[in-house]
Amino acid sequence: MKNFQLLGGLRYNKGLIQNPATYLNEVGCNSWLYLVGEEFAKMEGGMSYDQVQAATTHSVNVVSDPPRVLDLELARQHVKALDSLPRPTLISCRTGPRASAVAYMYSGLKCGAEPDEVLAMAERDQAPFIQFEDYKEWVRSSIESLRTQPDQLDSNEEL
Repeated sequence: MKNFQLLGGLRYNKGLIQNPATYLNEVGCNSWLYLVGEEFAKMEGGMSYDQVQAATTHSVNVVSDPPRVLDLELARQHVKALDSLPRPTLISCRTGPRASAVAYMYSGLKCGAEPDEVLAMAERDQAPFIQFEDYKEWVRSSIESLRTQPDQLDSNEEL
């Protein structure tokens, strides 16, 4: 595939979010995939999933922040959540690296792009995850694994 681009209707944060409802409106989204756990709410500049739910009726929380390691199971949960949410959708983590990795992984998977194309576009776009080798490897391995195992994405399990 040539000219891979991030899917339209997907946005990710590039820093802390001060006011969830205002931010969601500013980025033009009506649904939210929130990647952090409740411990973030207790940190300075933190935000809770309750605040996300107050900002939109369309949200899913897939806790993916450190010390959790991005792995294939989390990738499956991200894909399932994004498949269920109406567009446009905001994906957010604390400051953006994991959210951007999820956005590029999902877009690459759904577009049938080669991982190298996805990573090259992320470099050009200066996506926050690109500075972390383990996140780049997760994007690569998730795309490769999930495109060869599409039946494992159609699970009826709860998120």
